Amino acid sequence: METKDKLPKRKKNRLKDYDYSGSGAYFITVCTKEGECIFWDKSQPEFVGEDSILPPENVRLSTCGEIVKEAIEFIPKQYTHIELLRYVVMPNHIHMVLFIPYTDGKTIASPTGISTVVGQMKRYVSKKIGEGIWQKSFHDHVIRDKSDYEEIEKYIYENPAKWQYDCFYKKSK
Repeated sequence: METKDKLPKRKKNRLKDYDYSGSGAYFITVCTKEGECIFWDKSQPEFVGEDSILPPENVRLSTCGEIVKEAIEFIPKQYTHIELLRYVVMPNHIHMVLFIPYTDGKTIASPTGISTVVGQMKRYVSKKIGEGIWQKSFHDHVIRDKSDYEEIEKYIYENPAKWQYDCFYKKSK
């Protein structure tokens, strides 16, 4: 038996036969390697939640976090056919909603797929920081309707205030 047959199979995290360059909205989550908390300024309180709500605009980002923010905000400038609808930079991951618009009621295909956009954003950040900081791949969710979008939008907005309850929560060192 070959070595590669002994390795665990990676779960496919993309919809089979779905065109990720087509019109639509995509909820993207990208995590740091080993969940390392490097995006928030460590001088702010670790506990952020019910007792002290800290909305996203009040989170102080670290130097790495500022680089990530810059890279995310550059996406629609680099890819003029892609809109950045929402995003949040968490201590060890980011969430963003990217939208490839419809034109004249018709579905258009983007010359660049979501995987390419996210991959280039990750490479830019790692190069600027001077080391690879990202977990392999990323999670995506194709937003199916207005209700789905509103739920995700609320989650993104509230995520910093609920950090200690987040599935990616890891106490900073």
